[in-house]
Amino acid sequence: MPNSSQNISLHRRLSNGLALGLITFGALIVTVPLFLILGTVIYRGASGLNWAFFTQIPKPVGETGGGMANAIGGSVMMLGMASIIGIPLGIGSGVYLAEYGRNKSGNIVRFTADVLNGVPSIVIGLTAYAMVVVVQKHFSMLAGSVALGIMMIPTICRTTEEVLLLVPQSIREAALGLGIPRWRTIVSVVLRTASAGIITSIMLAFARIAGETAPLIFTALGNQYWNTNPNQPTAALPLQIYSYAQMPYEQAHQQAWTGALVLISMIMFTVIVFRFFAGRGRIKGAS
Repeated sequence: MPNSSQNISLHRRLSNGLALGLITFGALIVTVPLFLILGTVIYRGASGLNWAFFTQIPKPVGETGGGMANAIGGSVMMLGMASIIGIPLGIGSGVYLAEYGRNKSGNIVRFTADVLNGVPSIVIGLTAYAMVVVVQKHFSMLAGSVALGIMMIPTICRTTEEVLLLVPQSIREAALGLGIPRWRTIVSVVLRTASAGIITSIMLAFARIAGETAPLIFTALGNQYWNTNPNQPTAALPLQIYSYAQMPYEQAHQQAWTGALVLISMIMFTVIVFRFFAGRGRIKGAS
């Protein structure tokens, strides 16, 4: 009997070690390409970081110097407008699916969100072109924001639904038992309880659209100068990187690498900020 128990224990330790080794190997396989990409972008782009890059607009083709200040500002403004469009619609549709969507109309909304989540970004860009650019008869920051906002909606919608479904039903029943209306229960109790998960869904959607180029080619178009008018074409980091990468000049390629580094840094900084607020929300919810 002791030998049998020892054999079983040894078998379990070997199985556990093998499973742990496979999991660790899988994690390394996933993270190595990420670090290779980050390392390459940092190595190729760090040398172009200077004050002029963040304060000057692009120089004429073939000239050295200049920066991407207009593209950085354009990306910030476009992402902000896209968030104004996508976040309320995404959260609202997610609340509807979680609280009222156990019916045929809810299934239609859910199916539509899943399909929209898998639509290529260039198709969404063409849709925004038909909806906004054709109507306005010119490219604009607004058209680019609409395209990016549409891309945010399905991610926020489906993630918000799943997060709200994790909120215990007893919390809803307790609030309703106190005489609180259902809409107030959803706003003040359910959404507050799930705030950390909702912030995470916004972070995922924001990270997805921040580097999109294809939709902006058909909507924002790009601009070599400063623009703060939503009804005019505007520059964006992904568009500027794409444009410089196609040029035959080494200076343009260097600017493209530096722009890629700045874009990744902006996304990482935003994710860190969202994680911080999500963590605080989780701590408040626990207390």
